[in-house]
Amino acid sequence: MAELKTKPNDQNVETFIDSVEPEWKRDDARELLTFFEKITGEKPVMWGDSLIGYGKYHYKYKSGREGDWFTAGFSPRKANMTIYVMAGFEGQEELLEQLGKYKKSVGCLYVKKLADIDMNVLEQMTKKSIETLKRRYADHN
Repeated sequence: MAELKTKPNDQNVETFIDSVEPEWKRDDARELLTFFEKITGEKPVMWGDSLIGYGKYHYKYKSGREGDWFTAGFSPRKANMTIYVMAGFEGQEELLEQLGKYKKSVGCLYVKKLADIDMNVLEQMTKKSIETLKRRYADHN
């Protein structure tokens, strides 16, 4: 099995955020730094070149594939701010309806700017995701 290439590293989170353009996206990234640190109680860590993660869990799938990943995080990408909701969105339909303007995939929210979403709803979703991960992978952590 191929080893996961994206891993935590010593790259400085603040230096990375300082490089984000334009300025309003950099400001949103700084807001998310504080937001996730408050919710998770963890310090931000760079994963790969552009992901900022908080906490860590060990997963093991029925296929045998296993590894470590962050429990919550984000990446200030060019097109959108990508917010990682690692447990997915099952059971969060009502919260998604209240969130605001976004797009999503299996475990990611794509947001143009934070002003487009309700941060209180995002907080609820993030906490629920972390709780789900703790239950789902309790035997592996």
